[in-house]
Amino acid sequence: MKTPLESIKIFKKVWPHIRSECSVVFGSELHYQAMMYRCFREFGKVPLDQIGMNVKIWFDNPITSFFRTREYYKNKDYRGGIEPIPDIVLFSPDIKGDFRRRNNENTFKCMLMAIEVKASERENSRLMPGEICEDIYKLKALRNEARRRRKNFVPTMVVLDTAPKSKERMTSESLELIVHEAKACNVGLFYLAPESERIQEWDIRKLSIQ
Repeated sequence: MKTPLESIKIFKKVWPHIRSECSVVFGSELHYQAMMYRCFREFGKVPLDQIGMNVKIWFDNPITSFFRTREYYKNKDYRGGIEPIPDIVLFSPDIKGDFRRRNNENTFKCMLMAIEVKASERENSRLMPGEICEDIYKLKALRNEARRRRKNFVPTMVVLDTAPKSKERMTSESLELIVHEAKACNVGLFYLAPESERIQEWDIRKLSIQ
Protein backbone atom coordinates (compact mmCIF):
# COMPACT_ATOMS: atom_id res chain seq x y z
CA MET A 1 0.00 0.00 0.00
CA LYS A 2 1.79 3.08 -1.28
CA THR A 3 -0.84 5.47 -2.64
CA PRO A 4 -4.26 6.88 -1.65
CA LEU A 5 -5.81 4.88 -4.50
CA GLU A 6 -4.41 1.67 -3.06
CA SER A 7 -5.83 2.57 0.37
CA ILE A 8 -9.26 2.94 -1.26
CA LYS A 9 -9.00 -0.55 -2.74
CA ILE A 10 -8.14 -1.96 0.67
CA PHE A 11 -11.02 -0.14 2.36
CA LYS A 12 -13.50 -1.51 -0.18
CA LYS A 13 -12.13 -5.00 0.40
CA VAL A 14 -12.36 -4.65 4.18
CA TRP A 15 -15.72 -2.88 4.47
CA PRO A 16 -17.89 -6.04 4.06
CA HIS A 17 -16.01 -7.62 6.98
CA ILE A 18 -16.38 -4.48 9.11
CA ARG A 19 -20.08 -4.47 8.30
CA SER A 20 -20.66 -8.12 9.16
CA GLU A 21 -18.60 -8.14 12.37
CA CYS A 22 -19.81 -4.83 13.79
CA SER A 23 -23.41 -5.92 13.20
CA VAL A 24 -23.27 -8.76 15.70
CA VAL A 25 -21.79 -7.08 18.79
CA PHE A 26 -22.69 -4.04 20.88
CA GLY A 27 -19.80 -2.13 22.32
CA SER A 28 -18.18 1.25 22.77
CA GLU A 29 -16.84 3.41 19.98
CA LEU A 30 -13.29 2.43 20.96
CA HIS A 31 -14.23 -1.24 20.75
CA TYR A 32 -15.55 -0.79 17.20
CA GLN A 33 -12.37 1.05 16.26
CA ALA A 34 -10.37 -1.92 17.49
CA MET A 35 -12.57 -4.29 15.47
CA MET A 36 -11.98 -2.19 12.37
CA TYR A 37 -8.25 -2.20 13.03
CA ARG A 38 -8.31 -5.99 13.18
CA CYS A 39 -10.28 -6.20 9.93
CA PHE A 40 -7.71 -4.06 8.15
CA ARG A 41 -4.91 -6.24 9.46
CA GLU A 42 -6.55 -9.63 8.85
CA PHE A 43 -8.66 -9.12 5.74
CA GLY A 44 -6.91 -6.13 4.16
CA LYS A 45 -3.44 -7.47 4.90
CA VAL A 46 -2.35 -3.99 5.95
CA PRO A 47 1.17 -4.24 7.39
CA LEU A 48 1.53 -3.62 11.11
CA ASP A 49 3.78 -0.62 10.50
CA GLN A 50 1.29 1.10 8.16
CA ILE A 51 -1.80 1.42 10.36
CA GLY A 52 -2.26 3.48 13.50
CA MET A 53 -5.09 4.29 15.91
CA ASN A 54 -5.75 7.69 17.50
CA VAL A 55 -2.75 9.17 15.71
CA LYS A 56 -1.68 12.66 16.78
CA ILE A 57 -1.32 14.52 13.48
CA TRP A 58 0.33 17.76 14.57
CA PHE A 59 0.96 20.60 12.09
CA ASP A 60 2.00 24.21 12.51
CA ASN A 61 0.23 27.37 11.37
CA PRO A 62 -3.18 26.10 10.18
CA ILE A 63 -4.59 27.83 7.12
CA THR A 64 -8.21 26.65 7.11
CA SER A 65 -10.86 28.61 8.98
CA PHE A 66 -12.01 25.39 10.71
CA PHE A 67 -8.67 24.87 12.45
CA ARG A 68 -7.79 28.55 12.84
CA THR A 69 -11.01 29.07 14.80
CA ARG A 70 -10.19 26.17 17.10
CA GLU A 71 -6.67 27.43 17.60
CA TYR A 72 -8.02 30.85 18.57
CA TYR A 73 -9.98 29.35 21.47
CA LYS A 74 -6.93 27.57 22.84
CA ASN A 75 -4.89 29.08 25.65
CA LYS A 76 -2.44 31.52 24.07
CA ASP A 77 0.48 29.50 25.47
CA TYR A 78 -0.60 26.52 23.36
CA ARG A 79 -1.26 28.22 20.04
CA GLY A 80 0.86 27.85 16.95
CA GLY A 81 -0.41 24.52 15.77
CA ILE A 82 -3.29 22.04 15.66
CA GLU A 83 -3.46 18.36 16.55
CA PRO A 84 -6.41 16.52 15.03
CA ILE A 85 -6.39 12.87 16.11
CA PRO A 86 -8.01 10.60 13.48
CA ASP A 87 -9.38 7.35 14.85
CA ILE A 88 -7.65 5.13 12.27
CA VAL A 89 -4.96 6.13 9.78
CA LEU A 90 -3.48 4.16 6.89
CA PHE A 91 0.06 5.20 5.99
CA SER A 92 2.54 4.70 3.18
CA PRO A 93 5.57 2.48 3.92
CA ASP A 94 7.70 5.59 4.52
CA ILE A 95 6.14 6.00 7.98
CA LYS A 96 8.22 2.98 9.11
CA GLY A 97 5.90 2.24 12.02
CA ASP A 98 6.53 5.54 13.81
CA PHE A 99 3.18 7.25 14.53
CA ARG A 100 4.41 9.36 17.44
CA ARG A 101 3.64 13.05 17.79
CA ARG A 102 7.35 13.84 17.63
CA ASN A 103 7.33 12.32 14.14
CA ASN A 104 4.63 14.80 13.05
CA GLU A 105 6.25 15.76 9.76
CA ASN A 106 6.12 12.19 8.54
CA THR A 107 2.71 11.32 10.00
CA PHE A 108 1.22 14.15 7.94
CA LYS A 109 3.29 13.45 4.83
CA CYS A 110 2.74 9.68 4.82
CA MET A 111 -1.02 9.63 5.54
CA LEU A 112 -3.01 7.80 2.84
CA MET A 113 -6.42 7.57 4.51
CA ALA A 114 -7.84 9.10 7.69
CA ILE A 115 -10.95 7.49 9.18
CA GLU A 116 -13.27 8.94 11.82
CA VAL A 117 -15.71 6.58 13.59
CA LYS A 118 -18.98 7.36 15.33
CA ALA A 119 -21.09 4.69 17.06
CA SER A 120 -24.53 4.66 18.70
CA GLU A 121 -23.29 3.74 22.18
CA ARG A 122 -25.29 6.09 24.46
CA GLU A 123 -28.28 4.80 26.44
CA ASN A 124 -31.63 6.35 25.50
CA SER A 125 -29.91 8.82 23.19
CA ARG A 126 -29.18 9.02 19.49
CA LEU A 127 -26.15 10.03 17.53
CA MET A 128 -26.74 13.67 16.63
CA PRO A 129 -25.98 15.00 13.15
CA GLY A 130 -23.97 17.88 14.58
CA GLU A 131 -21.33 15.61 16.12
CA ILE A 132 -20.95 13.64 12.89
CA CYS A 133 -20.84 16.79 10.75
CA GLU A 134 -18.10 18.13 13.04
CA ASP A 135 -15.95 15.15 12.08
CA ILE A 136 -16.85 15.57 8.41
CA TYR A 137 -15.77 19.23 8.52
CA LYS A 138 -12.60 18.24 10.36
CA LEU A 139 -11.73 15.70 7.68
CA LYS A 140 -12.40 18.24 4.94
CA ALA A 141 -10.22 20.85 6.66
CA LEU A 142 -7.45 18.33 7.28
CA ARG A 143 -7.45 17.38 3.61
CA ASN A 144 -7.25 21.06 2.64
CA GLU A 145 -4.33 21.55 5.03
CA ALA A 146 -2.61 18.57 3.41
CA ARG A 147 -3.22 19.82 -0.12
CA ARG A 148 -1.81 23.24 0.66
CA ARG A 149 1.32 21.38 1.72
CA ARG A 150 1.31 19.34 -1.52
CA LYS A 151 0.11 16.17 0.14
CA ASN A 152 -3.08 14.19 -0.28
CA PHE A 153 -5.11 11.53 1.51
CA VAL A 154 -8.63 10.03 1.51
CA PRO A 155 -11.01 11.41 4.21
CA THR A 156 -13.50 8.78 5.37
CA MET A 157 -16.40 8.90 7.85
CA VAL A 158 -17.84 5.65 9.25
CA VAL A 159 -21.09 5.71 11.23
CA LEU A 160 -21.98 2.50 13.09
CA ASP A 161 -25.59 3.08 14.08
CA THR A 162 -26.15 -0.46 15.33
CA ALA A 163 -28.05 0.07 18.60
CA PRO A 164 -30.89 -2.52 18.79
CA LYS A 165 -33.46 0.04 19.97
CA SER A 166 -34.82 2.35 17.28
CA LYS A 167 -35.01 5.24 19.76
CA GLU A 168 -31.22 5.03 20.09
CA ARG A 169 -30.57 5.28 16.34
CA MET A 170 -30.46 8.29 14.07
CA THR A 171 -33.66 9.63 12.56
CA SER A 172 -34.10 9.69 8.79
CA GLU A 173 -33.92 13.49 8.85
CA SER A 174 -30.57 13.39 10.64
CA LEU A 175 -29.26 10.83 8.20
CA GLU A 176 -30.29 12.97 5.25
CA LEU A 177 -28.41 15.90 6.76
CA ILE A 178 -25.12 14.05 7.16
CA VAL A 179 -25.46 12.63 3.65
CA HIS A 180 -25.84 16.14 2.30
CA GLU A 181 -22.85 17.47 4.24
CA ALA A 182 -20.61 14.55 3.29
CA LYS A 183 -21.42 15.04 -0.39
CA ALA A 184 -20.87 18.78 -0.14
CA CYS A 185 -17.47 18.21 1.49
CA ASN A 186 -16.53 15.27 -0.76
CA VAL A 187 -15.88 13.07 2.26
CA GLY A 188 -16.44 9.33 2.06
CA LEU A 189 -19.41 8.33 4.25
CA PHE A 190 -20.34 4.78 5.19
CA TYR A 191 -23.39 4.10 7.35
CA LEU A 192 -24.36 0.82 9.01
CA ALA A 193 -27.66 0.06 10.77
CA PRO A 194 -29.05 -3.27 12.11
CA GLU A 195 -30.04 -6.08 9.76
CA SER A 196 -33.66 -5.57 10.75
CA GLU A 197 -33.68 -2.09 9.23
CA ARG A 198 -35.12 -1.59 5.79
CA ILE A 199 -32.01 0.37 4.92
CA GLN A 200 -29.18 -1.49 6.59
CA GLU A 201 -26.23 0.08 4.81
CA TRP A 202 -25.63 3.13 2.69
CA ASP A 203 -22.42 3.38 0.71
CA ILE A 204 -23.40 7.02 0.57
CA ARG A 205 -20.33 8.42 -1.05
CA LYS A 206 -17.82 6.54 -3.15
CA LEU A 207 -14.35 7.00 -1.74
CA SER A 208 -12.43 9.44 -3.88
CA ILE A 209 -9.17 11.36 -3.90
CA GLN A 210 -10.70 14.20 -5.91
